[in-house]
Amino acid sequence: MGAAYLFYYSLQVGYLSSEPILKPGEIVMKNNIRIERAIKNMTQAELAEQIGVSRQTINTIESNKYVPSTVLALKIARVFGKPVEEMFILEDGD
Repeated sequence: MGAAYLFYYSLQVGYLSSEPILKPGEIVMKNNIRIERAIKNMTQAELAEQIGVSRQTINTIESNKYVPSTVLALKIARVFGKPVEEMFILEDGD
């Protein structure tokens, strides 16, 4: 099972473990969401509402515990008027 599936399933059943969703060795992407939100003086809740997800989803993405889908990454980039490559950065070696 992939990390995204586990995250989605956890949200569907109303349970979100305190354990990191991504395991060591899995792909990790850094992101600039927190920085871009600060520039726009935007809360996690406001961003979540604009793209149709929960505030907790934004939190887990910002914390690098969840790698967003392509569609979600594109929506986030669109909100900030940035290319996806400026919002999400692959770790070296990935």
